[in-house]
Amino acid sequence: MERTLIPSYTIGADAYDGISSVCSAYGTKAVMIGGKKAMAAAQEKIISALEGSSVEVVRCLWNGGEASVENIERLTPDTEDADMIFAVGGGKAIDTAKVLAQRAGKPFFTFPTIASTCAAYTSLGILYHPDGSLREYSFSKVPANHVFINTQIIAEAPVKYLWAGIGDTMAKHYECTVSSRGHTPRHSDGMGIALSTMCAKPLKIFGKQALKDCEANTVTSDLTETVLGIIVSTGMVSNFVQVDYTTGLAHAVYNGFTILPSTEEFHHLHGEVVAYGILVLLTVDKQYEERDEVFRFSKSIGLPTKLADIHATEDDLQKVADKALKGIDVRVYPYEVTDALIIGGIRELEEYNRMQEQTR
Repeated sequence: MERTLIPSYTIGADAYDGISSVCSAYGTKAVMIGGKKAMAAAQEKIISALEGSSVEVVRCLWNGGEASVENIERLTPDTEDADMIFAVGGGKAIDTAKVLAQRAGKPFFTFPTIASTCAAYTSLGILYHPDGSLREYSFSKVPANHVFINTQIIAEAPVKYLWAGIGDTMAKHYECTVSSRGHTPRHSDGMGIALSTMCAKPLKIFGKQALKDCEANTVTSDLTETVLGIIVSTGMVSNFVQVDYTTGLAHAVYNGFTILPSTEEFHHLHGEVVAYGILVLLTVDKQYEERDEVFRFSKSIGLPTKLADIHATEDDLQKVADKALKGIDVRVYPYEVTDALIIGGIRELEEYNRMQEQTR
């Protein structure tokens, strides 16, 4: 029996007001797992929203900093008495708690404090080695029971996370449409692919202003639309679409760059590098008109367009390409993706950057 689950969600500055009414049906004991900064921003607000209700947060735990198997195993004994798990933070904190809850068979609720990925909404988890390099995807059909999106907390978070989230979100559209090319998608896949247009066009419309609004710590319609695109639209596509369509060359390129010490050293964010990967994807796929449009948009908001922007050089390309092809991201593709194809696409994009700089 196939099931595609679509979590309910609440969005707004008052999103936490409904925590008790939603969560009380699942028991009385919640364990909260999150990142340090995320817990500082949301922990007291969540606990305050539960005052006088039947639900109590019995323990607050740091996720360990990395979404790793090691951290999941370390945290598991401290969650055994929980009726539910509260996952608080960004992608890695949420994925730590999510995969833990999925493996334990416990209901879980997500509280994104930044809008950088769709982790709060999707059932997929991404796990890393302790050094930050990609380990594996954790597959599940079980997403959060409910997503609480407090836009005021997101508006007060560093704008770089929203900025990176825009890049990660836009990739979903381009990866879905290329990876599924030449196939006849069944209902769930077709729904997700059709919905994926909501991951690109709205971000180009609302994204630039949303970044300015986040800089001002102000909740606006542009910010809300952008947050919905990053968390809900992208997460919904991920839940509908099989993994071979929901991944692609942009994420393969990102995974390749995780092997470079500079990626971790300079704290390049997931969506930031994925945004660069979109340009590589479109170059390799010879979608030049679309590539140029995305290039201009990325330039306008400062997303990376060339190797120097992510502290990489052409000397790194063979290692990056080798790592990119070790994952599953391009095992289903309309043509064979080789290391030479990836390296050639990156070099062609470098040349395009040089041409644009010369015509300024």
